[in-house]
Amino acid sequence: MEPQITATNDLSVAYRRLQASYQQAMVYARDVRELYARLQRASLQGLEGLANALEAKDSYTRGHSERVGLYARHTALAMGWSSQLADGIAQAGLLHDIGKIGVPEAVLHKRGPLSEEEWRVMRGHAIIGSQIVAPFEFFADGALMIRHHHERCDGSGYPDGLLGPNIPPGARIIAVADVYDALTSDRPYRRALAVAEAIADLRRQAGRTLDADAVAAFLGTRRAV
Repeated sequence: MEPQITATNDLSVAYRRLQASYQQAMVYARDVRELYARLQRASLQGLEGLANALEAKDSYTRGHSERVGLYARHTALAMGWSSQLADGIAQAGLLHDIGKIGVPEAVLHKRGPLSEEEWRVMRGHAIIGSQIVAPFEFFADGALMIRHHHERCDGSGYPDGLLGPNIPPGARIIAVADVYDALTSDRPYRRALAVAEAIADLRRQAGRTLDADAVAAFLGTRRAV
């Protein structure tokens, strides 16, 4: 009987050691997840700081990205998106114009119509923005939204001329928020439209250049935002 008792004790010791190792591995995994989450937050905060610094230089667009992020989040929630996904869209909305850091101020602040070459430079901000955030793998969806927030459902947008179904859903939502806030804000080349005029413009664009569902959801959240 003694060899059997010894074998049983050995198995018990081995099991306890295995259990302790498993628990330690779980602790390490938790610590790694927490560290990764902190790095994500720090990375996004750095990008947001850069976006805020960019807007602070321009009285015409100050607060624009923050409002677009807020509008986009409310719209996503109204369309049935989860809070987590809506938060991701809000972050992409906050950073959607970060690529304008690569656009000369003479073009950004020009009061008259842009030349063809100046428009080419301005349109490049969507690509530049996506390239700025591309190194952050956790923000891959956000990079796509930033690249495509100026695409239009009829294919008339940029940089890739995508048609409605091919435009990332988050980018379609941000496009609606971006257009509305641009219409209701003063710009160097025009005064802000009244809210009623901006809403009428969105309705005209719904189903043509802007996603009809996103427009309807956005207009349904007007009291919330």
